[in-house]
Amino acid sequence: MSRPFLLGLTGSIGMGKSTTAAMFAAEGVPVWDADAAVHRLYMPGGAGVDAIMALRPEAVHEGAVDRARLKEWIAADPTALSRIEAVIHPLVAADRAAFIAAAAAEGAPLVVLDIPLLFETGADAQMDATLVVSAPAEVQRERVLARPGMTDAQFATILARQMPDTEKRARATHVIETQTLDATRAAVRNLIDSIGAAHA
Repeated sequence: MSRPFLLGLTGSIGMGKSTTAAMFAAEGVPVWDADAAVHRLYMPGGAGVDAIMALRPEAVHEGAVDRARLKEWIAADPTALSRIEAVIHPLVAADRAAFIAAAAAEGAPLVVLDIPLLFETGADAQMDATLVVSAPAEVQRERVLARPGMTDAQFATILARQMPDTEKRARATHVIETQTLDATRAAVRNLIDSIGAAHA
């Protein structure tokens, strides 16, 4: 059983990452979502619940991890985030490995791994190629500020935590500009075809 080609997908906030991931899925490509994996781990019965319970019992409410309480702890304790990541990252990696194995068993030639902090966490080293979705800064800003409750200050804070778009583009194997849905969809199809042709 051959392993699928692993394409790591990332992009800064407002660049169209989720939309692009959905386009890959619409073309029949299995897509693993890191944020969704964490969400599953934090739900009742999820493997992350006991791990967080051992670190911070107050952050678990009604059998699930309460993200608001987790955020309060992270804000109050500078060591909290690294301690959370130390227990949650291995669980996320196991979830990802299981997804890839399942896709391989079904004969999928390509798997897209949607990882917001792909380069920041070093996960790009485990990929066969990386794809960064990007858009001009003014388009990004317009998209993000259109989200309910988003402020200039929140946007600035999020951007400060993420690797700059220029650096992501420089490190990526592939870049897709997401200015229009049609152009993005065409670029996704072209990339699927070219990866398929190169690794047939």
